[in-house]
Amino acid sequence: MNKTFENLQTSSKENFDACVNSATVMSKGMQDIAAETADFSAKSFEKGTAAVETLMAAKTFDKVIEAQQDFARSAYEDFIGQMTKVGEMYKASSTEAFKSVEDQMAKFAPAATTKKTAAK
Repeated sequence: MNKTFENLQTSSKENFDACVNSATVMSKGMQDIAAETADFSAKSFEKGTAAVETLMAAKTFDKVIEAQQDFARSAYEDFIGQMTKVGEMYKASSTEAFKSVEDQMAKFAPAATTKKTAAK
């Protein structure tokens, strides 16, 4: 009885530690994503400002259209690149965050299978 209680207590502590580790890793990942997004926003604003200056300096309508097309193409490519990068960051953060939980679940899976088989 006392051994069972100790096992339960140890398992509970390990589960709690796994959850805390998971939350810590996920929090760090979200901070990294927020910093990356803020940096991208600042760069996008600077590029937008430069594009407006280019548009205002254009002497002909053709140059205005060309400058606008260049800006639109660049903004689209930057956005797609940024979203790909953020998606990869989310994936890496989630994978790392749930690694400790997966490890805990792996410890219980063999025990649960053994008990289920023994009960039959």
